[in-house]
Amino acid sequence: MTRDQEVVLSVQQVKKKIGRKWIIQDVTFDVRAGEIFGFLGPNGAGKTTTIRMLVDLIKPTEGKIMVCGYNVNREQEKALQYVGSIVENPEVYTYLTGWENLEHFARMQPGIDEDRIREVVEIVRLDQRIHDKVRTYSLGMRQRLGIAQALLGRPKLLILDEPTNGLDPKGIKELREFIRRLAEEGMAVFVSSHLLSEIQLLCERVAIISRGRVLAVGGVKDLVEQHSNLAVWELSPLEQGRSLLTAHPHVQLVTQPELVLDDTLIAGMGPNAVVTEVDESEIPELVAELVGAGIRVEAVNKINPTLEQLFLKLTEGETIE
Repeated sequence: MTRDQEVVLSVQQVKKKIGRKWIIQDVTFDVRAGEIFGFLGPNGAGKTTTIRMLVDLIKPTEGKIMVCGYNVNREQEKALQYVGSIVENPEVYTYLTGWENLEHFARMQPGIDEDRIREVVEIVRLDQRIHDKVRTYSLGMRQRLGIAQALLGRPKLLILDEPTNGLDPKGIKELREFIRRLAEEGMAVFVSSHLLSEIQLLCERVAIISRGRVLAVGGVKDLVEQHSNLAVWELSPLEQGRSLLTAHPHVQLVTQPELVLDDTLIAGMGPNAVVTEVDESEIPELVAELVGAGIRVEAVNKINPTLEQLFLKLTEGETIE
């Protein structure tokens, strides 16, 4: 097994019950070295509860969480030595300098010297401001200081819970570039978010969670392509073409395209447009049938859904940003 295939985090059939209610019903996924893995779901879906179990802040009712081969609940110290995390907001002391904050946290871990502090400061690119008081830092700089703190112990897994919360566009772009750099150096990065666009831009693989249950796990591109059965047809005459498509056993007419297509696609559709769900392999035969019936096929476009459309489909319309 190469480094890039090494499973750093393995979550197997994890469940959590509080009182009589199952908060987490079934969560299973792996995170590998050198990848950015997205954990996507709306607020209240169970993301933070799951993360709290990953870092042993709460215990799962059932299931198993392994980090680098160690069980988080049974071998906590061995497992968590490989984990750096920011759950919710990074804990920093605003009356101290950035350097003093890192010195304080370094004292809690064995083997962290000044050289390592200097190293993480350079990794997060805070060298110019590290000796300034944290109260003078922007939110993005505080986030980077929090990540520097999480990196002190040379973790193999970095867990970030909603890392872009409150950041401006420049701060989000900087954080995205920084996370990519960490993954390129072989670190496994687990990013929890309710922002679809961020996950699609940043992550190679994703687990989609809704109401405490993981609905899908896979490569972002693969998941989207698996559900890419939408096609937009431009037909003339329109009504005759629509009737022929509707009568076909492998075609389903989309009566409310605004629910499944981006606004930009809707805006670009002509007056003779018909939207269908159809397997790509059926399209050539349908084109031949339409042309044979005297219907002009002005255009046919296969549409790849966005992660947002996939999410809405999997969760039956549950809202997310």
